[in-house]
Amino acid sequence: MARVTPLGRSELAAFEPLFAGIEGSGNVVPNSMYTMGRIPELLEAYAALNGVVYRDGEVSAELKRLVAHVASRAAGCRYCAAHNGVRASVLGVDPAKLADIWQFETSDHFSDAERCALDLARRAGQSPNEVSDETVAALRTHFDDAAILELVAVIAMTGFTNRWNETLVTDFEEGPLGFADTYLGSSSVDGSSLDPSGTPSVASP
Repeated sequence: MARVTPLGRSELAAFEPLFAGIEGSGNVVPNSMYTMGRIPELLEAYAALNGVVYRDGEVSAELKRLVAHVASRAAGCRYCAAHNGVRASVLGVDPAKLADIWQFETSDHFSDAERCALDLARRAGQSPNEVSDETVAALRTHFDDAAILELVAVIAMTGFTNRWNETLVTDFEEGPLGFADTYLGSSSVDGSSLDPSGTPSVASP
């Protein structure tokens, strides 16, 4: 159960165009935004930054969502991993690719460029951060500075939502919960699994 009760949608009428736009793109409005609405200026700033981070750029929208998904899994945030997985699905990412994403280093579903981006996401999503000069050097074989900054912006934005939702124990919506039940049986790089509350627990040997 959420630690802070979200506002009802009717209480956030000023943000209805934002919510309608999210639904119009095939996504569900996250409960996290209804909670954030208790500080309207924060929700407004979050929505603006989110729009910049995920707008069309050098990195495809599909890869950005996969990067956010992996970074969230590495951080142990089941809620954010599920939402980004759903959004990747809406964008047309193959379900088989999502199912195989934690084997991105060896799976034939991923290109070399995608492997480098997802390796960055996995390393940056951990605490402490595991990104090395070698990680960035590998990225540079596929991405220029602008594209690398787009990837880091996605990971940084994801870090904010990971902390927000894990701390407040944001309640799942039906669609993302179904995704989590289907795809998130295992999560972080140490082999831990996530229970329905999103709390990492070490898997048995």
